[in-house]
Amino acid sequence: MELRHLLYFKTVAEELHFTKAASKLFISQPPLSRQIKELEEELQVQLFQRSNKQVTLTDAGKYFKAEVDALFAKLEESKEVLRKIHDGVSGELKIGYISSVYQSHLAEILKSMQKEFPYLKTSLFEVPTLTQIKELEEGRLDVGILRAPVLSEKLKVESLFFDPFVVVIPYTDQQFSKEAFANFLKKSPFIFFNKDFAPQYNQKLIEICQRMGFTPDITHEANNVHSILQLVEAGLGVSILPSSLKEQYAQLKVSFITLNDIPVNTEVVLAYKESNKNPALE
Repeated sequence: MELRHLLYFKTVAEELHFTKAASKLFISQPPLSRQIKELEEELQVQLFQRSNKQVTLTDAGKYFKAEVDALFAKLEESKEVLRKIHDGVSGELKIGYISSVYQSHLAEILKSMQKEFPYLKTSLFEVPTLTQIKELEEGRLDVGILRAPVLSEKLKVESLFFDPFVVVIPYTDQQFSKEAFANFLKKSPFIFFNKDFAPQYNQKLIEICQRMGFTPDITHEANNVHSILQLVEAGLGVSILPSSLKEQYAQLKVSFITLNDIPVNTEVVLAYKESNKNPALE
C-alpha cells in the first residue's frame, strides 16, 4: 500500500463518483478503478458499493475514510511543523509581565502560541516595570508586558490596551453618594505599591486622589497586586487599581468602585529590543 492509494481512495470517497474523482486527480478513470480494486484486495474488504447509478461507501469504507482523513490531517500538521522548524520558530522566548496584568488572558495567549509554534519554549517571569526595562535592555528578557511610560531609548514599545482605574474596598453593598464616597476614602488608610518599586504608578494614585480633593494616607505598601488585594480583603485599607483586575480576582471579598468622572488611566504595552536576534521574537 502506497500513499497514492490512500489519496485515490480519499478522493473517490469524497466525490462518490469515479469519473469526477479521476478528473480531480488528473488521471483517467480505468487506472483509478484498478487502483481502488487493488487496495480492496490488499485490505481484503469491500470499500465501495458500485452500481450503474451511484457509488456508496460500505461500513468498512466509512470507517477507513475516517482513518485516512485523520492520517492526511496529521500529515499536513507535520508538514506545517517542519516548515516552522525550518523558519526558525523554535528555541526559547523569555516573557516578562507585571503582576497586575490579567493573567487568564495571558494564559490563553500562551496556549495559542503553543499550538501555533509547538517547538517554541516560553518562559514567564513576573517582574515589575522598572526591572523589566533593565532586563529587556540587557537581553535577559526577550519581550515585556508592562505599563507605560517605558523610559528607554533602546526599546520599541507597542500599545496593547488602556486600562481605567477603580477603587477597591472591603466588600460592601452600601451605596455611596459622590461626596460621601470621597469622604470615606479621605478617612481610609491606603494600600499601594512601594514608591521606589513603581514610581509612575504611585504618582497616578496621588493624582486620582487629588482630583477627588484629598491626599491619600498610604499606610501599607506591597510589591505585587496579589498582596494589595489580600490586605484590602482583610479590612486593612483601600486601594486604587486597574479595572482589568476585576475579572481575575472576582472571588475575593472586595468591592470594585468605578471612577466615572476621573479620566485617568494606565496603558499596558509590549516592549522589546529591536536589536534582539532571537528568531522567535518576530
